[in-house]
Amino acid sequence: MTHLLLAVIYLSFVSLGLPDAILGAGWPVMYKDLHAGLGYAGIVSTIISVSTVISSLNSDRMTRRFGAGRVTAVSVAVTALSLFGFSAAPRFWVLCVLAVPYGLGAGGVDAAVNNYAAVHYESRHMSWLHCMWGIGAAAGPYIMGWALTNHTWRVGYRAVGVLQIVLTALLFLSLPLWQKRPDEGGGKTGGGMGAFEVLRLPGAAPFVATFFCYCALESTAGLWAASYLVLGRGIDEETAAGWASLFYIGITVGRFLNGFLTMRLSDSKLISIGAVVSAAGAAVLFYVPGSVFAVAGLILVGLGCAPVYPCLIHSTPAYFGEDKSQAVIGVQMAAAYCGTALIPPVFGLLASHVDVRLYPPFLLVLAALMFACHRRVARRVQP
Repeated sequence: MTHLLLAVIYLSFVSLGLPDAILGAGWPVMYKDLHAGLGYAGIVSTIISVSTVISSLNSDRMTRRFGAGRVTAVSVAVTALSLFGFSAAPRFWVLCVLAVPYGLGAGGVDAAVNNYAAVHYESRHMSWLHCMWGIGAAAGPYIMGWALTNHTWRVGYRAVGVLQIVLTALLFLSLPLWQKRPDEGGGKTGGGMGAFEVLRLPGAAPFVATFFCYCALESTAGLWAASYLVLGRGIDEETAAGWASLFYIGITVGRFLNGFLTMRLSDSKLISIGAVVSAAGAAVLFYVPGSVFAVAGLILVGLGCAPVYPCLIHSTPAYFGEDKSQAVIGVQMAAAYCGTALIPPVFGLLASHVDVRLYPPFLLVLAALMFACHRRVARRVQP
């Protein structure tokens, strides 16, 4: 039964990744149908991010009251219904309204499932689970591309919504398996911990800062890779688009390999190694000329990013205790979405008003900050 529940959780992570990139993939067609501006996708993305932060910060209270299984099942159901709503939206403002439950559902499942896996499964599973997220994130644009080629963008959203509904059914059927755990029966109505209480825990502030820096690094590297290759390295647009995807391939492959490395190395060591490898990749991008080294640098940054997110999540119960891990992970998720939402636009301003070639040193600074924050945690808190 434990293996059956683990399979459901693996599917949950694929589901988490599926919707993440379909807005960007479909937007060049969507904005015309919805009578919106090309830049309005950023409004929808921001609403989703803010809603996800709110949901993440309340995940501890919700999970204590209802249990991780129920929170996950309901959150996926809310996300699925929002996707169907997106597919039927007649105007842009409807997308904005639907982005609220979409973000609330995404934040709920993200925090609940990550904490459950961190508490109950080995570190290798956390890495492989996040590898599954990468597969889902890569599959989403392909589904939307198929829909745009053969049908409309609305069919793409419906297709992903159907997959989410199937997962919702599996999650509700699996609830008895979640409840076999002594801490998953629900009904624990304790108030949980607020964000400020979490940040007062020894080592929590630099731990959350590590997470912020990581997500800022990953999102900035992914968003601006193609622009840097074109404008900073003189590579043509088509080639740059393909090469930029190597960053994500590096993350996905790296997380698969990291699952095996966790059998020999601790989470803390793998986080430090990941930060160093990411910094090395940024240094290669900055100091070494030539298109081949640009590709190598992007792959190294992706490989370095690979262990950080899953190992940070998995080490949370060891650092702060299982009774506090859900609250800490909720604040981590909020920090993650803040880093993703805030830092890439900061680099966009630098690229626009100074030089896009600041991309490698910008990544190098984020990797160094991530390393420094994590070493501060490791010194203050012994897992």
